[in-house]
Amino acid sequence: MSGTETVIADGGLVLRHRSDGHLELRANGIFVMDTRETSTEKALATRALELHSKPGQVLIGGLGLGFTLEAVLADPRVEAVTVVEIEPRLVEWMRAGRIPHGPDLLKDERVHIEVADVAVVLRESHAETYDVVLLDVDNGPGYLVHDANGALYEAPALADARRATSPGGTVVVWSAAEAPALLEVMAQVFDEAEAHSYPVDLQGHSETYWLYVGRLSAAGAPPRNGTN
Repeated sequence: MSGTETVIADGGLVLRHRSDGHLELRANGIFVMDTRETSTEKALATRALELHSKPGQVLIGGLGLGFTLEAVLADPRVEAVTVVEIEPRLVEWMRAGRIPHGPDLLKDERVHIEVADVAVVLRESHAETYDVVLLDVDNGPGYLVHDANGALYEAPALADARRATSPGGTVVVWSAAEAPALLEVMAQVFDEAEAHSYPVDLQGHSETYWLYVGRLSAAGAPPRNGTN
């Protein structure tokens, strides 16, 4: 495709085919991700899967350009993946091949796509449904693309994620910047919480991205500090 081609959807979602041959996704004028630097999207999956001996059931909040999903599907232990994406046009682009690797990803029989708000899906999920929950729905609590997503980084939504996760499971949240307050809240909700930084090259600029990991004990103790 031409380097000048840009696809724009209602609501300010833009998929741009850049002159360097890479795709770039923007929402409301804010850079979300591209196909040049994908290590953090993949790390979101691989780090979480490494922490679980049997990650059979996985939920991914945020489809993006599909690289987290791709990394999850590469793990033969994964039996089923539910991807929750609030933007229907992004799912359409994937299915139609606007994102070239999209059709092959979505035709995998293990993949189930839900066009919905991941906060609602987690709140309405049956308890202990998923072994691993991966949340990559925004740029993190300090750089929100959509203000409404701020609630996903707070105790009630994280407690919903915990309730939907099986004992011994893992919830991993991606952030574009260090978020000490998020780590503090996750430490209140989960049995263990830790932060992992990752250096990246973002279009020629050195940046550091973060993964926030919440783990449940195998005993399945209830959320601490009264979060439920």
